[in-house]
Amino acid sequence: MDTFDVVVLGTGAAGLTAAIAAHARGATVSVFEKSDQVGGTTAWSGGMVWVPCNPHMAELGITDSRDEALTYLHSLSQGLIDEKLAAAYIDAGPEMVAFVEAETPVMFSIIPGFPDYHPEHPGAKPGGGRSLECSLFSFDQLGPWADKVTIGPQIGRNISMSETSLGRGAPGGVPAAELARRQQHDERGAGQGLTGRLLKGCLDRGIEPRTEAAGRELVIENGRVVGLRLDTPDGELEVGVRGGVVLATGGFEWDRQLVRSFVRSPMTHPVSVKSNTGDGLRMAMRAGASLGCMPEAWWVPVIEVPKEGFGTVAWQVNGERTRPRCIMVNRRGERFTNEAANYNAFGEAFHVMDVSRYEFVNHPAWMLFDHEYLTRYGLAGHKADAPTPSWMTEAASVRALADSIGIQEDALEASVSRWNAHVAAGHDADFRRGESVHDRYWGDPEFGDDVRSTLGPLDTPPFFAVKVHSGALGTKGGPRTDGDARVLDLDDRPIAGLYAAGNVMASVMGMTYGGAGGTLGPGMVFGYLAGRHAAARASAG
Repeated sequence: MDTFDVVVLGTGAAGLTAAIAAHARGATVSVFEKSDQVGGTTAWSGGMVWVPCNPHMAELGITDSRDEALTYLHSLSQGLIDEKLAAAYIDAGPEMVAFVEAETPVMFSIIPGFPDYHPEHPGAKPGGGRSLECSLFSFDQLGPWADKVTIGPQIGRNISMSETSLGRGAPGGVPAAELARRQQHDERGAGQGLTGRLLKGCLDRGIEPRTEAAGRELVIENGRVVGLRLDTPDGELEVGVRGGVVLATGGFEWDRQLVRSFVRSPMTHPVSVKSNTGDGLRMAMRAGASLGCMPEAWWVPVIEVPKEGFGTVAWQVNGERTRPRCIMVNRRGERFTNEAANYNAFGEAFHVMDVSRYEFVNHPAWMLFDHEYLTRYGLAGHKADAPTPSWMTEAASVRALADSIGIQEDALEASVSRWNAHVAAGHDADFRRGESVHDRYWGDPEFGDDVRSTLGPLDTPPFFAVKVHSGALGTKGGPRTDGDARVLDLDDRPIAGLYAAGNVMASVMGMTYGGAGGTLGPGMVFGYLAGRHAAARASAG
């Protein structure tokens, strides 16, 4: 049986960061991945990390402080954020950024002006600065590992987030010639770029993840984790561990029974790798871990769209629902929230229950837009000059559209008329859409910081509708941890040799989302803390 100082389960940003941090402290490290590809949901993501007080803020003249960041998170807490854990995250964030930039090919930069997700709250940064991204990275540097990084259906592999509409990229996107050049050198951005850089950091240290090896059971002796059993195509594999096992296996959103047991409904459409089935959660529970944040997920509204090579996928409607000439209505034909709110906050509206009818009032919902919207912006790659696809409903009038999607005609016509009146007045009197700098930033950049970036009438036939479902980027619940990412038992004592980071751990964010990168930021920070502490524990004997 092979024995290592530190064993890491999972190859997303949290797991790879943990492995590098442990190795940098002199530990022998082994990394295992359940899937046949590496990168997890990180590789499917936008690749941004949210880190207050990060060292790049000063380069742009942006000030930040520990007190501001903690005040901001506290303002969003709703009693679900562990203040000590939040402080550990804020304190270690800048150190993590400096570490990965010094020890790996990772190089971060700030997307100028990208605001926090609740920019009007105390301690927030409405002018941005806390959200970081990596520049493009050539996968030619990864050799045969370039083909082993999982690729998601939504974000193009050869662009960075700053080049998308969410990053206020240039109209029309990246020029075709530049895209061709990037493809020739396999230069990738967003989550692909971050994953590639972290993976290269591991490979440079001789750490090669072993794929198709799923963690099944922790070996515990005298209350201490001393090993791990894994399932592989060749049968059971057992490894020993001196310092600790770092769980970085992602959430449990693809396990129907766990979702039914823990997550508050509705959550019908996960937007992540299908290997996220709660392996780490089960191992932690068997070890006696205390759990936290179990009902919560990283909510996101999605539509069902066929994508070549992927089948029908859950397509996130994030920037698309913030554009002018688009609203959301429930089955009663009524608007029910600010459509331009951040996607995690928007998801909260899906959980409203009509206690008389005992049904969710706003789920599923309908996204409505007109011909001008489709001409200007398109949706999920479809534009107005192409035939209307089967997943989209078209009608010549609002009343006809209501009839086609099963909504009462008068109700929908009244909602559209009311919305158009709000637009004419330049003020959404119902849900204040466009008042927040966040709403305006995610809208049409042609209008700048103006309500017209998100307020626009539905008045140009034909009209269209698409059904919207409650999705999730991942679950937030899992074992509770301390400031060193050590898993806590039911008496709040660390379970010796067991750590957790990323979506497998109880989220430091509670029910909220601080800003773009609010999943990957904590994942990398607590991965860094876990790897560092486990390595020190191994060296101490």
